Amino acid sequence: MVFVSSRAVAPEVVRPPTLEVVELDFDHDIELVLAFLNTCDAEDGTETLDDHDQWKQWCADRGLGAAPDVEAAREIRDSMRSAVSYGVRPPGLATAWPVQVRLQRGIPVLAGTDALGTVLVAAARLVHTEHWERIKICPADDCLWAFYDRSRNRSRTWCSMRVCGNREKARSWRERHTTA
Repeated sequence: MVFVSSRAVAPEVVRPPTLEVVELDFDHDIELVLAFLNTCDAEDGTETLDDHDQWKQWCADRGLGAAPDVEAAREIRDSMRSAVSYGVRPPGLATAWPVQVRLQRGIPVLAGTDALGTVLVAAARLVHTEHWERIKICPADDCLWAFYDRSRNRSRTWCSMRVCGNREKARSWRERHTTA
């Protein structure tokens, strides 16, 4: 019986990791999706998606290309916020948005055709890499800020423990001690 080494037949090829080849940046995806989710600010009472010019400026500031219809952007943003708020999935919304599959150094990657497509591609990458589950909405009624939970056990509740968490804990303490 003769044994043949597979290395003698086909030499081992050292390939760089796929993520390095296509230069995917999950931190950029996280920041982009959070910025999109935070286009409404409960604390300041501002809404970027109320005005088409503000929406165009938001897209231009991030180099995302053409700004599509502001109504579609608001509908998608609100649906995404609902999906990350306490796991509530919005009923009945099934919106399709055009994206492209491009070959980057021979590897297929998704790419947006406009600003909203770019945001959705970033969100899809977060879903497929299990980063999406770490995006949360602060439960403080006067905040509602989207943030990324970087805690080891995914247990962060507040966007900021110093601000929202402290306010809620102080409010809870006052309620317990005034009723006692």
